[in-house]
Amino acid sequence: MSGGTGMGASFDPDRIARLRTGLANSDTATRGSSALKLLWQRAIAIILAFTAALYGIEAVDSVTGHELDYAGGVIPRKEYGLDGILFGPVLHANWEHLIGNTLPVLVLGLLTLLTGIGRGLAATAIIWVIGESGTWLIGQPNSVHVGASVLVFGWLTYLLSRGLFTRNVAQLAIGLVVGLLYGSILWGVLPGQPGISWQGHLFGAVGGLIAGWVLSGDARRHRREANADRLASSG
Repeated sequence: MSGGTGMGASFDPDRIARLRTGLANSDTATRGSSALKLLWQRAIAIILAFTAALYGIEAVDSVTGHELDYAGGVIPRKEYGLDGILFGPVLHANWEHLIGNTLPVLVLGLLTLLTGIGRGLAATAIIWVIGESGTWLIGQPNSVHVGASVLVFGWLTYLLSRGLFTRNVAQLAIGLVVGLLYGSILWGVLPGQPGISWQGHLFGAVGGLIAGWVLSGDARRHRREANADRLASSG
């Protein structure tokens, strides 16, 4: 009889269900932690590789007497200046210019990639094309525009706007911190600073806003559907 009682307790369905639930929750948490760790690793690797590439390109540019700046920079409204739409953000006027951009590139680029590698790369592409295309359209005649600051301004406005568009608390918190750290640089979108491509800053920032809107489409759609379901159930 005692053996039968022991076997009955061992095969209690409720106890087994609780054990399975606990194991499932533990497995889900482990997978979530692993995915987050992998995201950080990939994001760090990508932004470090990109930054290293900027330094390598500047080294070549310096050796060649900055010929790359003129060959690959944005030259407004000149057909041969269209190459800058592809190459402008990876070129810099000098080492001081690159060093000044390095920390914002590392911080804001990393945070952008942490919104999702694919999403972060898509945001960067949108910012890149809009920022440099806008510079080509309205930049000062016969000027040459280079520098990763177009990406910096785009990443900044992308991170600031994404939380507002998605209504995600975590994204809003990231946007708030980014705004406190780097929000003051947005004054750089205004004209009047000699030697500064305010056009690149302005259109980079516009690109970031557009990227934030476009890439939050799923979240906005889910929010609308949830609101519609609540209205239907309350009615």
